[in-house]
Order: sequence, then structure tokens, then C-alpha cells
Amino acid sequence: MKAAILVSGSGTNLQSFIDQVEDKRIDLDIAIVFSNRSDAYGLTRAKNAGLKTVCIEHGDFEDRETFDRAVAAALDTFETELIILAGFMRILSPWFVQHFEGKILNIHPALLPRYPGLHTHARVLETGDTHHGSTIHFVTEELDGGPGILAGRIAVTPGETTSELQARVQAVEHQIYPQAAQLFATGRVLYKDGHTWMDGQILDSPVVIDY
Repeated sequence: MKAAILVSGSGTNLQSFIDQVEDKRIDLDIAIVFSNRSDAYGLTRAKNAGLKTVCIEHGDFEDRETFDRAVAAALDTFETELIILAGFMRILSPWFVQHFEGKILNIHPALLPRYPGLHTHARVLETGDTHHGSTIHFVTEELDGGPGILAGRIAVTPGETTSELQARVQAVEHQIYPQAAQLFATGRVLYKDGHTWMDGQILDSPVVIDY
């Protein structure tokens, strides 16, 4: 399956995909790595791995949808079957989501539906939650609201800092994101009628893996 991985920053999740594809742990063709920022280190990671890259700066466009149409045109050129948002710091327009409906995966650093939005690690510590983690979900027009696929869960260590918790969650992300993409690529997971389906059945909530 041809995948496009979209990044805006350092690309640590991208690197996990590159490593697992090279090790043949997942059966995915990373057809293109795209960024909206020319200084994104993720582009360097992609080039070091011999992958094709495209950069379109969002600041060159008058509005969100115009930019998204240019991105879609670039991705369509590579016959993209799956879009993986790996630290892509752009809210997608409804047009883009509809154009690639059921083909966009995102990762959110929280156990959705808890803590959509930003600063999830700090919010977990402030609330005193015993567990935290990250969720892979299909993208819909509702921000962080699409149906889930997999969630990686860890126990919060008493006294740990926000940065320490973030680092542990990121380590989990590097495991579960390629797994979720593999489930999609092999046809075990799909998006239909607003739901995630796994092995022919609707998932009411993400499959949780404890670490």
C-alpha cells in the first residue's frame, strides 16, 4: 500500500515507520514524505532514507483550503492510498478530509476521548490521572474526534515531570502507530459509516495495549 507521511517537525514517528519498513516489520510503501515547512528535520530523515519528499509552504496560500488542494494534488500524483499524519501541525480543511475520507490516520498523545487538543501531558499530571498514553484514530472533520483504532497505555509514575511523561508516551507511539498502519494496509481495519471496523466488526473504542 502506498502511503504518504506528513510532517512539520523533527519526524520521530516518521523515523519509526522508516525503521519498521526497512526491517520488514510492516508491509508499507512510503511513496512520499510531505512537509509544510522547508526546515522540518523530518525531510532530512526522509532524504537520508532515500525517500521522495515534497514541501509546500502553507504561508504561500491565501487560505486553508487552497493550500490543502495543492497538497492533495501532490499526494494524488503518487497514487496515495493512506495518509499518515506524523506531527503535521495543520488543521485539515473539511474539503481535504472528504477528499481522502477513510484514508487519513492521526496520532494524539492522550487516551481519547480524554484530553483532545494541546498540552495533554501537563493536563494529565494536573488532574492526577493514574494512566496516560496515545491514540491512533481516523481523521474526521471533528478535531481529534475520529473513531479510534489503537491506544497505547502506560501508568503514570508519581513525581515524574511533564517532559519525562512525554518521552515515555512517545516511545509507545513509535510502537503503536506502525502497528495501526499495518492493520489498515492489510485490510484488517477500515473506516465505514463513521466507525472503525476491525476484522469485520465495529470497534466501539480503540484496542488498548498496555506498556
